[in-house]
Order: sequence, then C-alpha cells, then structure tokens
Amino acid sequence: MNHENYAAEAQARRDLPPRPWSPGETQRQDMLIRYLGAVAAATAEQARAQARARADVTAHPAPSAASPPQRPSPPEAGRRFVQDVMDVPAASVPDDLPYRDIARLLARERVGAVPVVDAEDHVIGVVSESDLLAKVAFEASGHQAGCIGRLRERRMHGKARGETAGDLMTSPAITVLPSATAAEAAWLAALSRLKRLPVTDREGRLVGVVRREALLQALIRDDAGIRAEVEARIEACCPPGDREAVEVAVHDGVVELAGSMPAASSARLAAEVENIADVVEVKNLLTTA
Repeated sequence: MNHENYAAEAQARRDLPPRPWSPGETQRQDMLIRYLGAVAAATAEQARAQARARADVTAHPAPSAASPPQRPSPPEAGRRFVQDVMDVPAASVPDDLPYRDIARLLARERVGAVPVVDAEDHVIGVVSESDLLAKVAFEASGHQAGCIGRLRERRMHGKARGETAGDLMTSPAITVLPSATAAEAAWLAALSRLKRLPVTDREGRLVGVVRREALLQALIRDDAGIRAEVEARIEACCPPGDREAVEVAVHDGVVELAGSMPAASSARLAAEVENIADVVEVKNLLTTA
C-alpha cells in the first residue's frame, strides 16, 4: 500500500504543469551552456598542452648548464589570467579558530567555504559549511563509529569531533596560481567541483580567491567581442560588394544577420559564424540578392 501511494504521488508530480521560468532564466542557461563549452575547450587544450610537454621532454632532453636559458613565450593577446579576475583581499581563518566563529564568518562573508591558513599565511586547507553541518549532525545523532572495516565512517566521526578549523578542514587545499589562465582555473574548478579556488603565490601563501562566476565572465566574450569577430569573418569570406549589404546584431550571444547577398555567400557566411566560439545561435535573415 505504501508503494502504491508513493507511485500515485510521483505520477501526480509528473502531471503538474512546469513552473514558469524566472526572469533572466533563459540568459542564465545560455551563459551556463557557453561556460560549459569554454570549460570543455580548456580541458581539451590542457590535454594537448600535457601531450606537447611530454613530447618535448622526449625530443629535447634537459639542457646542460652551458645552454642558454629559454625565453618564456609572450602571453596571447586578450587572454585573461587568474590575477585579472580574483578577489583581493580574500577572507580566511586561522587553523585554531573555533567552529562557531567559522560559522559566523561564513555567514558574514556570504560564502560557503574559506581557506584555512597558518601563522605565515600559507593555505593548509579549506573549511566549509558541509564540514560544520557534518559535525553538528554527528553530535546531534550520538552516532558511534562502526567496525574497523568502515574506515571512511570512522574518519568522518573523528573529524566531526574536532572543535577548530584545523580539525574540521579538508586538506590539502586545491589552489591555483595568479599566473594561471582563467581557462586553466575553470578546468581545475570543474574537475574539483568547486565554486571558489584559493589563489596562492609559489610559496603557498594566500593572495586571493577566484570565483566560478568571475571565471565565467572572463571566459565568455561580451556581445561586442563576438560582433567584432563576425565582422572580421564577413571581411574575410565575402566579396566587397556583399559586405556592405550585411547588417550584424548580437544579443546575449545570439547573432542576427540581415540584408541581402547571393544564396551561396549567405550559406557560407552563416556556417562561418556558427563556428565562432561563444555564439549561441545564428539567425540568418539574409535574403537573396
């Protein structure tokens, strides 16, 4: 009988009309799709870079002391780095801070997690709302650790008995350097399922925090940038007479092409624009000249 009631309730929920989207939901989902595309591209680039590095090590052994040092390649124009988009200063907690004070700080800063630092400001871990909730849940339930075979449960129980940030934190922390590209940081955040990454110098000292939203904005070009590339494609693939007849409008990544040109040129241009990164949709309103 209970199963029948559950099945009936589940069917009733499925039969309910879908909730109307909140204002801005369409734009938010478009941004998410574009961000996922950028992260996928960053992941592919990371894999290619690792493959190139392995091939380079194989083909070119380490230089001798007499070999001249290699100059670093200049940064790509327009590429965004973590140092360009990170939040400074970053909230952090010392490892001896009591858990109730951690909760107050998380509420005050309106964040779900903060880095834990030692006396020299080295990041030694991250403490989150989940860590605090796990502690409270274990204490409230009076749950005791099970047999030796349930090692993970025993570890969680031991951690939940802690009273300070150092006891409760997840360690080691996943961090990123300021010199990393936004694409590399987005790849790391996606791989680690984190919304915020501590940013450290090469000695591991905290210098900032980078948010997933900031990485999203850094990776996704605005409409003006997309329009500039569309116009460059028009310049490259259309004869002079056809270029002047094309009007371009871009809104939230949707490109609208209007005007008139030969059918073959119109199809070729639309295909070129569809291949531009960050273009969500192409509305081809071109008519045949």
